Amino acid sequence: MKKYFFLVCSLTAVVFACNNNPYKATNKVYKKLVKNYLTSIGTLPDQSIINDTIPPSPYWVGTTNFGIRKPSYVIIHHTAQHSTDQTLKTFTIPRTAVSAHYVIGSDGTVFQMLNDYFRGQHAGVSRWGNQLDMNSASIGIELDNNGFEYFEQAQINSLLVVLGKLKKSYSIPTANFIGHGDIAPTRKNDPNWRFPWKQLADKGFGLWYDDKRDSVPENFNHIIGLRIVGYDIKDTTAAIVAFKRHFLQDTTKGMSPYGREILFNLQKKYF
Repeated sequence: MKKYFFLVCSLTAVVFACNNNPYKATNKVYKKLVKNYLTSIGTLPDQSIINDTIPPSPYWVGTTNFGIRKPSYVIIHHTAQHSTDQTLKTFTIPRTAVSAHYVIGSDGTVFQMLNDYFRGQHAGVSRWGNQLDMNSASIGIELDNNGFEYFEQAQINSLLVVLGKLKKSYSIPTANFIGHGDIAPTRKNDPNWRFPWKQLADKGFGLWYDDKRDSVPENFNHIIGLRIVGYDIKDTTAAIVAFKRHFLQDTTKGMSPYGREILFNLQKKYF
């Protein structure tokens, strides 16, 4: 009887939660879009590219060797808004044209808003190494933080769990856990200088430098070093600030001797 009572209570709670979901309408839109994309993906390849200059094939041949494209980067953001609810609303309004795969509240609550295999709209105009379309290659994670506060440990703990899942599921390289400010240094600074990159790196998410480091050769070119690590050096001032923000928690302009030392160590250690 007790088991029956608890089962009824549990089901009632679930139904109550569903009926009171303020995003029921936008969830229907999500499902409709997914259905449309699945229909498109399931359609046989169109042979209409054949024209007078290309000999037509006698029949269609489908390969037996393929899979779903997988993300190879994780981009971490701060929301620059004042609450998780505000961000959830922003990501469910079509006119904003922005989204993320995950939103993590300051209390550690995780909202997965988009299937990992779908292309989110979180990176914008960006670049890392030779990758120009970061949205197509990455998963976006937004942390509820207005950009002027330190991150709650409960939030970081949840982030580490999500990152562990993603790294294992998609074999994402350690070096490919980076910030929005890294890939868009002229436009963005998130997840801001307060973000604990070393804590993530200690768990295998992102690069970090050694405590003991060799002296820097006089001929070391830090601009080339930035490019090797992955930064877009089209605007060298912005690239230097982005690097220092990530690895030194420093937002001043200009490459310092300490910054050169850290950059040289990263280049020597990983590349």
